Amino acid sequence: MGETQIPQAEPETSAVLARILAHLPAAGASEDPLYLQLAGAMRQLIERGELRGGEALPSERVLVKATGLSRVTVRSAIDDLFRDGLISRRRGAGSYVSPHVDQPLSVLIGFTADMARRGAEARSIVLSKTTGLPEPEEMLKLGLSPSEPVLRLSRVRLSDNDPLAVEHAVVPLFAVGSADIGQSLYETLKRNGYMPVRALQRLRSAIADNKEAELLRVVAGSPILHIERHSFLANGRAIEVTKSSYRGDRYDFIAELKLEP
Repeated sequence: MGETQIPQAEPETSAVLARILAHLPAAGASEDPLYLQLAGAMRQLIERGELRGGEALPSERVLVKATGLSRVTVRSAIDDLFRDGLISRRRGAGSYVSPHVDQPLSVLIGFTADMARRGAEARSIVLSKTTGLPEPEEMLKLGLSPSEPVLRLSRVRLSDNDPLAVEHAVVPLFAVGSADIGQSLYETLKRNGYMPVRALQRLRSAIADNKEAELLRVVAGSPILHIERHSFLANGRAIEVTKSSYRGDRYDFIAELKLEP
């Protein structure tokens, strides 16, 4: 693998570099391609939790100098981790370990509020925003008459500019009115007095189709979670139906179980 003396690195990544070098196989000890050896060392640190979400990785220049590998080899290793969703890139700032989101199933919270409490910046890319009369399934799930219009809102939800989910929400139009929804649908519902207090969620595993893969910046066929949420007001009236596709490499949904007395 070449000389592995630690070069002068950025102060915030010096310790990270030392850990990466310590996990590299000795020269000739592995038959894997060199880029996979480097990627494997970083992958191991990330999966063990020794490199935490949001932690900066050494630059390509520093890794090249420290490992003796070519820039193409180092870049291929980083690309391998990026394709698997283990790291993210920030324009002009380098590569960072992707934060993993643990979402308790017992908590009803909107995406924007959830990211804010984690110290992340939430952003949305609106794919479509339309109003119209409800489809039969929407009438059934929202308890609407054929003449009561709905708002349909499709967005890509991002955390610190990384896409985490694609959401397709349907709510009665009276619940949002003509208000500008902004980043948070739930904040708009709350302002108008229609904040849901409970929800039913159905989760199932799936693989990303070409469109989902493009929007989530993953490889087609990557594992994702399909989630349908059916939310209700305190009086029991249905107020929201949202179908979402979440990145399987970035989200863990956690349920607490108790023994039945």
